[in-house]
Amino acid sequence: MMDIKNDSQITAFVPPSPRRSTCPDFSGRVGDEGGGALVKVLRVCLVLIMMCVSLLTIAQQRMSLPQILKEIELNNPSLKAYDSQVQSREARVEGAGAWMAPMIGAGTFMTPYPGQGMVGEDDKGAFMISAEQDIPNPAKIKAKREYLATLAETYTLGKSERFNDLRSRARQLYFDLLIAARKMKFQSENRRIMQTMKKLADIRYPYNQGRLNEVFKAEGRLAEADNMILMTESQIRANKIALNALMNRQPTAALEIDTAYNVSFTPLAQLDSTYLAETRSDIRHMEHNIHSMRANIKQMQQEAKPDFKLRFDHMSNYSAMMPRQFTVMGMLSLPIVPWASKMYKSEIKAMNFEIEAMRQQKKGMVTEMLAMARSMETELNAMQKQLENYEGKILPVLRKSLDVSMLSYQENKMDLSMVIDGWEALNMTQMNYLDALQRYYKMITEYEKSIER
Repeated sequence: MMDIKNDSQITAFVPPSPRRSTCPDFSGRVGDEGGGALVKVLRVCLVLIMMCVSLLTIAQQRMSLPQILKEIELNNPSLKAYDSQVQSREARVEGAGAWMAPMIGAGTFMTPYPGQGMVGEDDKGAFMISAEQDIPNPAKIKAKREYLATLAETYTLGKSERFNDLRSRARQLYFDLLIAARKMKFQSENRRIMQTMKKLADIRYPYNQGRLNEVFKAEGRLAEADNMILMTESQIRANKIALNALMNRQPTAALEIDTAYNVSFTPLAQLDSTYLAETRSDIRHMEHNIHSMRANIKQMQQEAKPDFKLRFDHMSNYSAMMPRQFTVMGMLSLPIVPWASKMYKSEIKAMNFEIEAMRQQKKGMVTEMLAMARSMETELNAMQKQLENYEGKILPVLRKSLDVSMLSYQENKMDLSMVIDGWEALNMTQMNYLDALQRYYKMITEYEKSIER
């Protein structure tokens, strides 16, 4: 990139004239125009570079866990499907008060069959037009509308259940990336150490200060360290692809996590059966199913009320001597008769049994979830102490032991095989620590999912 201070030099540059001439000199003007064009080109390039850097920065920005969860809540396709289903149920509620379509007909009325001899003027029959309309009971319409309205809330709670699952999945993937980042740090450091030991062994062997098998052993351990790094990098890419899929982004889209994110366990103080019943979406879903079934029972109870029907018939006689006639008839159903009431009474009885079954199932789920959450709290406290022992005692001691071994090897007081044994012990302990940390994070994820937090 050219320094801005040189712009004035570029625009002011004028090629020197070899000799004085009486003709007009246009060289300075041409130089000014060329320098101005060059400055414009440089400015455009500078703007383009700044835009590229800005876009690259945006693409590589670090995303915290709350940001990822927000993206999932807004963009995940499976959650959007629930919104469409809710709208579908709400649209059905609007049509709950619709009546049946009217029936119309036309034909003959009291017309004698042909071939019966002489027929009097008053026996020729009439041409009839008929119209009929079913009128539902308003109480039935109201009960049906209330029942359909409860079905829309069912999908809203189903969306909450699905989001709880997706949130747990995203949290676990994010925590796995945190573990992989720490694992990569350990493995890179261990590889650097083994590479240093390999170089020292290569230098010492020609002077009979080391054995050839130690050189090969160090080379083999270095290759193993490379393989471990490759596996960790592959795991990081796979987890990022999974997170992008949850956020409905391109699988290969750039994604950087906040490696400084602090994962901590905070037990819920007010954890009890009441909290779970009011917070867990699946428990609330079951409670809503009970409420919806009660609304269905109320709808079935309205079947004992009659429906209405209105009919109008108009007759125009074929004989001009006979007057035109009409019939108006109102009818109502009698659903209380024994042979008709069996249907809705049996349905009501069956749904009452189902409600009782769901009550017992809900009670069992709350009890089981509460016991599971309390059990996880105990295990998490124990895991926390175990991790503190790793971080405060085990790993620092093994690290000091390896440092001492390396120093002794550099002073030719120890064989390389003993240094490699210390390196392997530290490497294995670090992986055990990360495995324990991953189990700790996984249980935190399950605990957060169980209390839906």
